[in-house]
Amino acid sequence: MTETGVPNGDVSWWWRQLGGPPAPRAPLPGSIDVDVAIVGGGYTGLWAAYYLKTLQPDLRVVVLEQRFAGFGASGRNGGWLTNTVTGGRERYAASHGRDAAIAQQRALNDTVDEVIAVAAREGIDADIVKGGEFGVARTPSQLARLRSAVKAEQEWPHTDVEELDAASTAARIAVHDALGGVWHPHCARVHPAKLAAGLAAAVERLGVRIYEQTHVREIAPGRAVTDRGVVTATHVLRATEGFTADLRGEHRTWLPMNSSMIVTEPLPASAWSAIGWEGRETLGDFAHVYMYAQRTADDRIAFGGRGVPYRYASHVDEDGTTQQRTIASLTQVLREFFPDAAEVPIAHAWAGVLGVPRDWAASVGHDRDTGLGWAGGYVGTGVTATNLAGRTLADLVLARDTHLVRLPWVGHRAKKWEPEPLRWLAVNAIYAAYRTADRFEASGSGTGTAWPAHVADFVAGRH
Repeated sequence: MTETGVPNGDVSWWWRQLGGPPAPRAPLPGSIDVDVAIVGGGYTGLWAAYYLKTLQPDLRVVVLEQRFAGFGASGRNGGWLTNTVTGGRERYAASHGRDAAIAQQRALNDTVDEVIAVAAREGIDADIVKGGEFGVARTPSQLARLRSAVKAEQEWPHTDVEELDAASTAARIAVHDALGGVWHPHCARVHPAKLAAGLAAAVERLGVRIYEQTHVREIAPGRAVTDRGVVTATHVLRATEGFTADLRGEHRTWLPMNSSMIVTEPLPASAWSAIGWEGRETLGDFAHVYMYAQRTADDRIAFGGRGVPYRYASHVDEDGTTQQRTIASLTQVLREFFPDAAEVPIAHAWAGVLGVPRDWAASVGHDRDTGLGWAGGYVGTGVTATNLAGRTLADLVLARDTHLVRLPWVGHRAKKWEPEPLRWLAVNAIYAAYRTADRFEASGSGTGTAWPAHVADFVAGRH
């Protein structure tokens, strides 16, 4: 089937399902003075505002957003509320010791439940089901990586992974040609736009002003300079993730990596009877250019992966439009995974950007002397990490001595990305190598990881 007529962009299908992108809130009315100015109206900024106002209700907090709350990755992602330590626990074990790395993992496990609890408390119906995270291997090389990952995970507490053989994997989710699987309980499926919209409303109920249609051009100690006035603040927090490169002086801080998604029309009961997926687990695989998916509340498959990973000079899309070849490749992979869904039309396609630091490790921090704070670089794991970051920023701003401010990601700094054209060449070469490695492995060329993937890992700084 051809997919050239698939609706494309409109920010995301998640927003389209809610009636389209929301009418924007009023912009900043002019220069103002507040206690805390948060730049970015995605999950990070909204969570930071939520906890700041919860902890100190008289604090004057504003959120400054160029489009509308949830416009970026927060309203476009795959809906994985999972416990991944971005950058890996081993990094923190090397820099801060094993106990600190364990604390980071435990904090992320707890954060999954914290988001679920806040959603229930605030009346946010975001289609949340805590079914865990399920990963499958479809080639011998992927199976070898899966088993290696299981062994590595089981050396750490609080990971709670279970390995499944081919029969047990198929009984749970019937992915075509799956050779094995792995599952852990610390993940929930969510509807990203419902969570973003509900969180924005909760923040406003606490008295936070969200100014949309307001472009912040520069962040400096004590002020955020916008196209509609200057916001003077004791604390200015940067929560711009994949759009960070647009800020003056931040062009090489985080690389805006593109990821794309498609979603099917609802599958018939006969298809679900064959596929299973009754636990509503999130689903991923062990390819180098990996996929991610969920079974939605209305019985569609939302399916994502990397398309064109990076646009020259850190350019980002404006409305979520992705490339036709990306729609075609994701559709092909989806139908390889689920032949029983092969005749179900694709309902929508879209793309978004995520922030990638040079060392692929997320961070949060706050400078008491300047009042400047930041959080991000989640590399696609931000649905959970944004909440932990928001709570941590609130504690840092309010000078609260909690266990969160002592986690090893606090204050972490990565070197800047290379200037153009080096980073464009490097990123595209990295993903070309990963795709080549996947093709080698799919052809049955051995059971180990194909050599182009090792080269890509080295260039990416992930070795």
